[in-house]
Amino acid sequence: MYRIVKAECLAENIYLMDVEAKRVADHCKPGQFVIVRVDEKGERIPLTICDFDKEKGTVTIVFQTVGASTKKMAALKAGDAFHDFTGPLGQPSEFVTDPIEEVRKRKYLFVAGGVGTAPVYPQVKWLHEHGIAADVIVGSKTKDLLILEEQMKSVAGNLYVTTDDGSYVRKGMVTDVIKDLVKEQGKQYDVCVAIGPMIMMKFVCLLTKELDLPTIVSLNPIMVDGTGMCGACRVIVNNEVKFACVDGPEFDGHAVDFDQAMKRQQLYKTQEGKAMLKLTEGDTHHGNCGNCGGDK
Repeated sequence: MYRIVKAECLAENIYLMDVEAKRVADHCKPGQFVIVRVDEKGERIPLTICDFDKEKGTVTIVFQTVGASTKKMAALKAGDAFHDFTGPLGQPSEFVTDPIEEVRKRKYLFVAGGVGTAPVYPQVKWLHEHGIAADVIVGSKTKDLLILEEQMKSVAGNLYVTTDDGSYVRKGMVTDVIKDLVKEQGKQYDVCVAIGPMIMMKFVCLLTKELDLPTIVSLNPIMVDGTGMCGACRVIVNNEVKFACVDGPEFDGHAVDFDQAMKRQQLYKTQEGKAMLKLTEGDTHHGNCGNCGGDK
């Protein structure tokens, strides 16, 4: 069992938890994720790691309630425990394994949308700890749904906040801020990292391609099983089949087929859609998790 030492509501339907998981914390790197289960019969829920403390042996997760399993998670309090807390899984962010001298030469721009702020934070924090100041754009629908603002301020070189409805700082999409920074203010970046809803990442990539700005995206929103077994996170990158959970979750955003990924994500939510995916994808469709229907 993995004890919850802190449980906090960050915003409406968005929760943060610190969980005792020493083995996981000892091996965590920015960009990776964990899979949690509330109880023995619970659904496997992949969650990107928001933070970790090797000394305390804790891992921080942030999640949004979207169904029965996450609502059950939200009801947990400090002192309660998860039945399973598995990880770290997936590949770490590229800059973690690159020579630090090369990383220090790059100017990074991070773009976070909604709950995507949580996986952006450990990446920016890691860079900050290595003496690299990254600019960060955080977008939210409203001020009330904005999360981790103070934490992000403490590690970002510059933090730019925007809200869809203009209820806080400025009104507009994250793409508006990118245009302002690059086209109006003349800022130059070597790498953009965008994490958030699929539609946000798609439009960020369309813009950064115009700007000739290499962009990395994290495809954690499309995971289900988290081990490459179920095939839910099947995505086309550079015309090749990849699986976000084992090959990613981070990929070259300009090479991702977002339209196919979003269409597939919607189909995967229904039994008929899953059957259609199995039929059309043939041997490239995984199906061994027992949940997607691809093994039947």
